[in-house]
This record gives sequence, C-alpha cells and structure tokens, in this order.
Amino acid sequence: MTISPPSPGVRLGVVRGISYGMYGRPERFVPQVRAMNAGLIRVYVYWSQIEPVSGRFDFDVVDALFDQLDGTEEIWVTVCSSSPWATRVPTRLLPPSPAKSLRRYGKFVERLVRHCAGRVHYWQCDNEPTDNALLWAGSAPEYLAQLKVLHKAVKKVDPQASVVLGGAPFMLPLSAPDSHERRFFDLLLDRGRDHFDLFDLHLYGPTTMIPEHVESVREQMRKFGYEKPVVAGEYNGPWPAMFPEAMAILKEPAEAAGEHGRQAEQEAIAKLYARRETLPPTLQMFLLDCPSDLEEKRYRIACREIVMRNVLAFSVGIRRTVCWNLAPEAAGFANPYSLMDVMFRTFALMDYAGDELAVRHPNADALALVAGQLDGAEQVERLPVRDRPQQYLFDVRRPGRRPLLVTWIDRDLFHGEDEPDVQFDWPWTAERAYAVDALGRAVPVASRDGRVQLPVGCTPVFVSAEAIPAKSGGN
Repeated sequence: MTISPPSPGVRLGVVRGISYGMYGRPERFVPQVRAMNAGLIRVYVYWSQIEPVSGRFDFDVVDALFDQLDGTEEIWVTVCSSSPWATRVPTRLLPPSPAKSLRRYGKFVERLVRHCAGRVHYWQCDNEPTDNALLWAGSAPEYLAQLKVLHKAVKKVDPQASVVLGGAPFMLPLSAPDSHERRFFDLLLDRGRDHFDLFDLHLYGPTTMIPEHVESVREQMRKFGYEKPVVAGEYNGPWPAMFPEAMAILKEPAEAAGEHGRQAEQEAIAKLYARRETLPPTLQMFLLDCPSDLEEKRYRIACREIVMRNVLAFSVGIRRTVCWNLAPEAAGFANPYSLMDVMFRTFALMDYAGDELAVRHPNADALALVAGQLDGAEQVERLPVRDRPQQYLFDVRRPGRRPLLVTWIDRDLFHGEDEPDVQFDWPWTAERAYAVDALGRAVPVASRDGRVQLPVGCTPVFVSAEAIPAKSGGN
C-alpha cells in the first residue's frame, strides 16, 4: 500500500519508543495512536533488526508496522547504526556507532529504503548524535559521513521522501558557541547542508522559550547561508528538569552514576524513595506510586504542556510535531530506581493492561483534543492582547472549518492553577461559541454583539464556532 503524500497543514504525531520489535513480536499500536487523532508515527529501526547477520535481511519489523496502516498516516523512521557485527561498538540497541564499512552501511540503508519505498515519508539518520554516552558513540565527522550515505540511498530509491538530520537536543539553543553541541551541529550544518531536508529540534526546554529556541536553530543555519524547515521529532512535559529544586536533589544520583556506575545510581535513587515524604512535591510527583493528588496535578500540568507546546511550535512555522512517547518499552517493564525512570517515565501517553496497550492516560486525551482541533490547520498566528502581556492568544485558520481561538495565561507551572481565572473579551464574528479547556472540561462562554466572553487561566482553552466534545461532567 502506498500512503498519501504529506499535507501542507500541521500534523501531530507520536513516537512509539526506542525498541519497537526488539523485545518480542512487534505489537499493534497504530490503532491506539490513530484514536488520539495523531497522523504521524515515528519508530526506531536498528541495523541489527534488518540485517542480523551479514547479507541476510529481515523486514518483519517494518512489515508489522505497515500492516497496521490505513494509508492516511505519515511515517517517520529513525535508522539506528547498531549492529553486533557491522558497527564499531557491537550492540543490538544502544549506543549506535560508526559502521566498520560505509559501503556495507549504504547497502543496508538502500535495501531498507527499497523495501519501504512509497510508504515512509521521513528517514532520519540516528537520533541526538551529540549524546556520546548513549545515542552516538562516534564523532561529528563520522556521523556526517553516514548522513551522506543515508541521504544518497534515500534519494536514489525514493526521492520524494525527506531526510531528517539527527535530532538536536533541547539544550542546543541554550548552549554556548564553543560547547560540544554547538560545535557538533555547526560542522553538520556547514558540511552537510546538501544531505538533509529537515532540521529536527527537540522541544523539552521552557515552554515559553519555544519561539526563541526555534529561531535560534534557524539562525544557526542562516550563519552558513541557508535555512531549512524545522520539525519537532520529540517534545513533552513536565519533567524534573523544569523544577530547579527537584534537579538539585537529583544531582546526587546523577553524580553517583557518573563516578561509580549503575549500582551506585540505583542505591542513590532508593534512598530518595526511602525519604520521599520529605522531598519537594515537584520531585515527589515524578516518583512511582506518588500520592494521588500529586499524580493528578502532574497530569493536569502535562495536559497543558501538550497543548501549549504544539500551539507555540505551530505559531512559529513548525508543521510537524511528534510527542515522546506512546508507552513503556514493554509490558511489565519497570525500573523505578533508575534516574532515567524518574526523569522520563511519566511522559508515557499509555500503559499496558496485561500484554495489551489499553490504558490511556489523561495526557493522551489532551493530545487527542489538540490534534482534533488543529486538524487541517494551515496557519496558527499569535495575536497581541492589549494590557495583558502574560496572555497567549492564537488564531487558528482551518480551511473548510469554523473559527478557532486558543488562549491561556502564562503562570507558574506548579502553582498557577491556584490563581483565579480572569474574564476575557474578544471580537467574534460567529453566531455561536463553544469552549473546552486542555483538561477536556467545558468552559462557560457567551457570544453576543460580535464579541465572545469567557474566563481564562493557566489552562489553555479552545474557543470554536463548532461544538467541541467535552468530558462528561466537565465544567
């Protein structure tokens, strides 16, 4: 089946995770993603999966994905240079590393692209290659050499597909000019300008700084005389890095891991669990089995973050965003005494019920809401609100659909919901208005005399001239 070409409007997606098909038979997950109104699916594929031994190719993992598609989705494949026999660091999963032979790497990529031709829109050469500890065990020139080979293979076999530069970490726009991240990407952008189509920036930094961060990487490209479209292959929130008091405490297990290894890291995290009641709530809420009130608060923050990050990204010209991530890597997988678990476990949109992905978290509902409301949107424009610099207001233009506004007030991430809403009044040309917030709750709204009035706080509100389904009982 050949899937449809990319649409000119915005599209929201989901990353399955890093190990699709690695720990058993590739599972069915596309229907769950489709139920979130997400039209873009990103998966990782490893050299070790496709060519487990030299010269023998196995495409079961990508065929299992294609069997789930209905032809409307866009597919993004991150190709990881991980092999027990063909790469410098022998491994099936992480870290990817330079191929022992670029010729063999090119043959592998070409065979993969040829098998998938017409069904994959985006091919990415590894991910976050500046992470030398886990995601790329090589240098910038070595990454560039493989990017050139991948680009050549993709354009030879499927020239309509796009090549995505390995994801830039969220700290890139915050890094000093002489930092490892800046120097790495400066080399790629200078010498690799003809070998990628899209720049992938991961949006985990402060939400309000998304416009500035996107402009920063555009300026980094312009420094070398060109500019290519920016996409967001990953984003999410909240996570402990957004709370200084939480990160100050997590510094100890991070240092323990760096000095003494994984066992020391797990012992340090176990000590945090032993005194969890004394920890600040901004850290407690990321621990497994945290108090229910903190878990509910964390999900409320997550719902706001998913809406705000997407709307802000689209307002500065990004057209593709992909949420990290769908679910745990495998059913029953848990490692609460890992720093990675504390940092990133709560990003998951779903969880398992037995062996099936069947438990949908509130942040998945928020993704479904924003993806459904922005479906078909061709432009998201921020509008100034007089005398309210802290209020964000966006006009969403959806050809063939009724008017849509999205608005919220920038407040403290953790405590902002405790502040009262304020009344908002804005011109409105439609006869009726409906409003639902990022938590799925109906918001009281009035439309009269060419104006719309509603209460606004830190939770984004969608205001539309067409009815928006709200959670039953929400108000």
